[in-house]
Amino acid sequence: MPDAPDGVVRLAEQRAAARASKDFAKADTLRDRIADSGWTVVDEPGGFRLQRANIEADPPVRGRAGDIASVLGDKPDMDVSVQWVCEGWHEDIERAIAGFRANEGGRSVQYVIADVTDRKPSAWGDDVEVVWLEEGTGWGAARNAGLKRTRGRTVLLMDGSVEPTGDVFARLESVLADTGVGVCGPFGIVTHDLRQFDEARAGDVDAIEGYLMALRRDTVIAAGFFDEKFRWYRTADIEYSFRVRDHDGRATVVDLPVTKHEHRMWFNTEPEDRARWSKRNFYRFLDRFRDRWDLLVDPLPEDERPHHHHHDEHDRNDDES
Repeated sequence: MPDAPDGVVRLAEQRAAARASKDFAKADTLRDRIADSGWTVVDEPGGFRLQRANIEADPPVRGRAGDIASVLGDKPDMDVSVQWVCEGWHEDIERAIAGFRANEGGRSVQYVIADVTDRKPSAWGDDVEVVWLEEGTGWGAARNAGLKRTRGRTVLLMDGSVEPTGDVFARLESVLADTGVGVCGPFGIVTHDLRQFDEARAGDVDAIEGYLMALRRDTVIAAGFFDEKFRWYRTADIEYSFRVRDHDGRATVVDLPVTKHEHRMWFNTEPEDRARWSKRNFYRFLDRFRDRWDLLVDPLPEDERPHHHHHDEHDRNDDES
């Protein structure tokens, strides 16, 4: 901490103590006081450092998803990484973060938001890592930008519509301790014909829905990133679940204390647009997995399976409520 005045050091130490006790409002206030003194506090594994603030520095800029530095080659140094893509409605994500914070149970938790809105990163608070992305970044690219920052051994890929109302971490960690499970979450779907998908609330399923998908960090590394041609979120969860299953990982529904609220993106998108984008995404999934009957929990008998020229109406029986 070169040349930092004693008073600034004390403020930084008080801020570190506030963060350790989960008093993030106090930590934010102390960070602002440090900034008012002409210093910036930089959090690092095991502590912090102070550096002089450059008052002539450019303000934060929105980056390209492909330019985001990855930490996936480093050893994980957090218990859990919880991640969102923010395309609006930041209050939904803040509601979810508050629920997670209340139930961390002594775990070290990294909160990551890949934000494609014009909201300033500092507005998210002191303990949130914000990947601020340029306007027009698609959903898949934004999700991958967040994944690149994963420091937790367990990864939760979240939608803002889901609010935790209790400890979800313990149950997910227990299920993922079974290395035969690749992905899990509270909302699953099954299909017999790779066209019609129905909700399933227990047991092994064909895919975990993107409201809450939990994986081990090493599974993310093995399965790779999301397909960035999914510029709209729909069906990306199915495609990624199938990729995890293709790496011999089961998809399993886990009963969790969560509430699912209205899905803002779905209800704030014109019906014609969401139908067109959803159909395009489904065809992209089908082009990759149309013959992968071996990945289904309960596929149709071989003589009843649709042929390629039956291309390829689909239905997904959920209402994005």
